[in-house]
Amino acid sequence: MSCEKTGRAILDTTSVGTVCPPPPPSSARRHIRDTGARLVPILRNAALVAALSFIPLHVAAADPFLPQIVISSTVPANGDLNPYGVAVVPLGFPSGAAVRPGDILVSNFNNKDNSQGTGSTIIKLTANGTIAPSGSASVFFPGGSGLGLTTALGILRKGFVIVGNVPTSDGTIATIKPGSLLVIDRNGKLVSTIPSNAATTLDGPWDLTIFDGGDEALLFVSNVLNGTVSRLDLTVGNRGITVTRATRIASGYTHVPNAAALVLGPTGLVFDADKDVLFVASTGDNAIFKIDNAAARRQAVVRGTLVTQDSHLRGPLALASAPNGDLLAANGDAVNADPAHPSEIVEFTRAGHFVTEFNVDAGQGGAFGLAVGRTSVSSRSLVAVDDVANSVQVYPLSPEDEDH
Repeated sequence: MSCEKTGRAILDTTSVGTVCPPPPPSSARRHIRDTGARLVPILRNAALVAALSFIPLHVAAADPFLPQIVISSTVPANGDLNPYGVAVVPLGFPSGAAVRPGDILVSNFNNKDNSQGTGSTIIKLTANGTIAPSGSASVFFPGGSGLGLTTALGILRKGFVIVGNVPTSDGTIATIKPGSLLVIDRNGKLVSTIPSNAATTLDGPWDLTIFDGGDEALLFVSNVLNGTVSRLDLTVGNRGITVTRATRIASGYTHVPNAAALVLGPTGLVFDADKDVLFVASTGDNAIFKIDNAAARRQAVVRGTLVTQDSHLRGPLALASAPNGDLLAANGDAVNADPAHPSEIVEFTRAGHFVTEFNVDAGQGGAFGLAVGRTSVSSRSLVAVDDVANSVQVYPLSPEDEDH
């Protein structure tokens, strides 16, 4: 089945589970004719006619019209706010864990006082239609105080979750620290920490993406405090991960303090393994770049090749790959803001051509974390956080998109 792109994103109008398609018109007419023939003798009985008048006309379950969109709070019992990172647990994740394939994880950047860089929790959501009211989001990782968990959230199939943190003491740029990457096991327990220093090339891990090869993986990290991108080569065991090489592969991205967002710098990352290209959403530059030879590069490029600086970009933050190959960017509205276009997810081709957009909130500054993943064995969903409402939104993708 195919469909033409329009100016609006296409959302599924079926549930996540398997749904039988409606019969073709000819089958439907035959069904009605046959049913009517069987009912004629009965309807001759006046008493039964009266009784049947109370039976609903739709005697068979119909395909649902409403899409199975889930909007759930990201606020746990400790009151953490400002959801940043989002990730979907991949197929192949070990069984018997605190999360399972299709579950959604969200990292919180602020504490209950809305002080930036002090949130400590990763919450979990199962995309089955059950929502969490504010203050009752289920916690996967409780963390410690004052971590400031960032958009850098990823999951390895062997059972580990990696999350970045850029903490502050008082929610201001004056007390910001370089942070680290936390390695968490399948049950939400901290296993190890990868610090920010010269050896790891990390400095404020703001976002990440993973190329997961099972026993080995490539971890790409954007660093908000020095405007660079790092690649960490990993070996993955049953008890933890080891960094075998750390390489700075790009530099020169704008990185500046910001009153609303605390700090602006390179953020979203998408890795195209087939072409060995890493796409980078640079918030401060209001642009998307690409880095060639990202998996093997030993020398840093200066930002890489410009993909787009289209006017539809408004401080792009998280970046995700759509099933059709396009790039999805979350506009944070810290740059090129327009009240008529708030909190948008924007779609571009990989050549940088604008496709479409939609907003996750009526106010500005809501879009941040973004992911596309399988929330069931057979279907993918677009998952986006809303910083304004402190919620996560799950949009099932149309079957047409699954064909790509």
